[in-house]
Amino acid sequence: MRRSKLKKYSVLTAVLAGAAGVTAASPADAAAATTLKIAAGDDAYVSSARTGVVFGAETKLVAGVSGKENKTAFLKFAVPAGTKVAGARLTLTTQASTPSTVAVRQVASTTWTEGKLTAANAPALGSVLLSAVPGATLSVDLGKVVKGPGTYAFALSSTGAAVRFHSAEAKSGAPVLEVTTDTDVSPPVPSKPVNNGNCVTDAKLVPSCGVLWGAAAGGFTDTPRDQALRDWEKLSGRTSTIFHTYHKGDEVFPTKSEIAMTSETANPRVLLTNWKIAYGSSWAKVAQGQQDKRIDAFAARAKAYGKKFFLVLNHEPENDVVAKAGSGFEAKDFAAMYRHTILRLKAQGVTNVVNVMAYMGNEKWMAQSWWKDLYPGDDVVDWMGLDSYVSAEPGYYHYGKFNDLLDRAPTGGGTNWYDWATTKHASKPIMVAEWGAYHRVGKIADKAPVYNSVLPELAKRKAIKAIVYFDTKKDDEGDRDISINSTATALTAFKKLAADPIFKVKLG
Repeated sequence: MRRSKLKKYSVLTAVLAGAAGVTAASPADAAAATTLKIAAGDDAYVSSARTGVVFGAETKLVAGVSGKENKTAFLKFAVPAGTKVAGARLTLTTQASTPSTVAVRQVASTTWTEGKLTAANAPALGSVLLSAVPGATLSVDLGKVVKGPGTYAFALSSTGAAVRFHSAEAKSGAPVLEVTTDTDVSPPVPSKPVNNGNCVTDAKLVPSCGVLWGAAAGGFTDTPRDQALRDWEKLSGRTSTIFHTYHKGDEVFPTKSEIAMTSETANPRVLLTNWKIAYGSSWAKVAQGQQDKRIDAFAARAKAYGKKFFLVLNHEPENDVVAKAGSGFEAKDFAAMYRHTILRLKAQGVTNVVNVMAYMGNEKWMAQSWWKDLYPGDDVVDWMGLDSYVSAEPGYYHYGKFNDLLDRAPTGGGTNWYDWATTKHASKPIMVAEWGAYHRVGKIADKAPVYNSVLPELAKRKAIKAIVYFDTKKDDEGDRDISINSTATALTAFKKLAADPIFKVKLG
């Protein structure tokens, strides 16, 4: 798991109602429409005089002149996948009345975060969408800009005396983007999947029916992966058919513990391992053959291991792309690295490796011009993989259910990840190679609704043949809890999910 550079958003469903600065809908319209009230995922202001200072944690947003400095505020909102947008309105609440005209501008870049934003690295300001003197609120019709799912950024600027608005960190009056939808966007609940008990995997580890069940446990701790998984299996009530591990560079794997875990007759498991082959090097250098010794050493170990296993080369590559000519980490370099490695393994006589291409599926990365260049080709990819998470905490980044982690679409609109994978690469089975529900550490929220939403989605998404949970009490930045037992109701719901017969698949 790696974190996106975006931070938080909330989706609160409500009947459209009037508010200060917002025109109320008629009773008939209110009955027919639904409004998503989306909190700012990131918001901050920057100062022309203090160009290196970060103001993202403050309870105010400032636009205009104060003393010898000019301040500009930035806001970012994420409209969830599947939203059918009929209209959008941004509402900001002022802290005090100031007779200055404020310009609301569109901002093309959405890669900035409130925790790192300064005047020195602030994105360029786009066209002016509205200029007005705020009263108690500033209300902006964004229907011509916000047209579908994706991430949108805006800026507030002024040449007059500084105007102060409440930020997302304020106790009240936080910025809100109200998105009016045509219809209810809740996913339908199909019939329950059927498993006749005779499901078995083929030569590419694709089950004839059912879904492979797996986990990576003990992430970002010192607990050995095998011990962590055994503890997790006892907690969840089911043996993980897929045992997920991580390696880089010249590390020797499969390890003794991985071999032991995948050799238990009473608890059949298959290895899924991520390998950052270019560790200490670059994708381009691997593609040029400069790490062939490393590849060949792994090939010998893979053949000696003998069993079928899943291999992911540099999972979540989007986060590692350096889109600069000659960097060695361009998207095209990743594709070349992947092809070179798999073709060389095949040339070395490795036949027991099943290749998984694991994306992040994040809306900002999917919108990049280079994103399409990552794919190495159907001839060297066996499974399409996705590492994606949802928040169980209302008001936080990527709040949603299981369908939301599959249906994220590029910022600005476009085909969501699941539809893209099943359309462009229809012959490939899909593995959700990392998934989980999280809340911030110390801000406990019930994950049960997320776990309860999994089976209905698997019933209608037949391309998904494996799901692998990533369990940890703290993520790589120490502030997200992705464990299955952060609440008693969450654990109960997860154990119910784990017990479902759809996951009863025999390794062939």
